[in-house]
Amino acid sequence: MGAGPVNVPRSPRGLSASSATPSSGQQRLVAELRSQGVTDERVLAAVARVPRHEFVDDALKNRAYENNALPIGHAQTISQPLVVAMMTMALLRGRKPQRVLEIGTGSGYQTAILAELVPTVFTVERIKPLSELARRRLAGLHYRNVHFGYADGINGWLPYAPYDGIVVTAGTETVPPALINQLSPSGRLVIPVGPQGAQSLRQIDRRGAGVREQDLGRVSFVPLLPGKH
Repeated sequence: MGAGPVNVPRSPRGLSASSATPSSGQQRLVAELRSQGVTDERVLAAVARVPRHEFVDDALKNRAYENNALPIGHAQTISQPLVVAMMTMALLRGRKPQRVLEIGTGSGYQTAILAELVPTVFTVERIKPLSELARRRLAGLHYRNVHFGYADGINGWLPYAPYDGIVVTAGTETVPPALINQLSPSGRLVIPVGPQGAQSLRQIDRRGAGVREQDLGRVSFVPLLPGKH
């Protein structure tokens, strides 16, 4: 399929007018994502709206629209845009979730993508400086539908459960039971599973008392760690 222009409707979340028109970098990134299999126009439009350069350090802003993961400090990274798009596309496929939990706020970029597409986003981060910086970034971009928590993501965020969807932005060797338990009866979990170097992205759909699992392909994420830092 050719890389045509993406339609970028006005953000319903109050994103700043400065990012309403995609930059040339955003347009190139959207075209690359489309060429690599991102087919959901809602996700591509969100990528075109969210200014990724606002989520990286000044020294890396000239690389913000590369399709690469970049360091954000504290041994963490801002995820590769293709992975962000694929995870978001998996979350949305065949459904319109109203309440989504993100485990691992990190830079806040994935949070912003979700906030463009979901009415209410909850996000938890175990590293306090990252959580605080992401909160300031999204407030500066006028997002009003995100709730931030400083917590151990392995345990989810029970006070606000259940969730229609949960996205985990760090890898784990086994799926934490708390995350399954905090899904709504028809909720979906998107999570990297497996040992370092051999992780796969899993889509886990809750079906009443059971689950249905699908392997979405190989990925590489920093590990999901317990405790707060």
